[in-house]
Amino acid sequence: MQTIKKYSVLICMVISLVLIVIAASLYPGGSLLDKNSIGFGWSKNFVSNLFAAKAINGSENSGRIWAVIGMAFQSVGYGIFFIHMSKKIASSWANILKYIGFANILFIFLIATPLHDVGTISIVLTLFGLFTITVFVLKSKLHFLKFCCIFCLLTFYGFFILFGFGYLSSAIIMQKVYNASAILLVLGLEYFTKNEDFMRIKS
Repeated sequence: MQTIKKYSVLICMVISLVLIVIAASLYPGGSLLDKNSIGFGWSKNFVSNLFAAKAINGSENSGRIWAVIGMAFQSVGYGIFFIHMSKKIASSWANILKYIGFANILFIFLIATPLHDVGTISIVLTLFGLFTITVFVLKSKLHFLKFCCIFCLLTFYGFFILFGFGYLSSAIIMQKVYNASAILLVLGLEYFTKNEDFMRIKS
């Protein structure tokens, strides 16, 4: 039980990725760029396509249930991560990270439901949470994680810029990049930082 608790974030993220891959393998086809495409293209489809009851080509999406469960595990993983990080920071910002953790468990999961637009609030919360943590990492001696934090935030902003200006083909790829960088950063911060890395840092 103690081992499961210690590696709960890693377990959630691994299960989430496995289920998302299964969902992608079962996706019938169709993308915003080509409605007649076959299957799920990692460079052609947004991950959100996996959560629709019907694929873009009109077929029943048999992979949806796996995508929804996968997103549920990711929701819990992110939530636990922010709650854990709130305990490592001796600052008034700690409570904010804790609230972001609890909120993410709800809002990230909503992305996989008909309330998708409401669920996207989780992206803003995650970005704000990671930005807050980045501020503390930049004040620490965790030099490699400083680079990782900045890179992760840049991929988030890059996605928003590409998507906002309508460069969908590039935005689709960048979505995968920022998701991967965020997951790796979360795992790095979860397992390679200690309370003493932040406790002397004040906001």
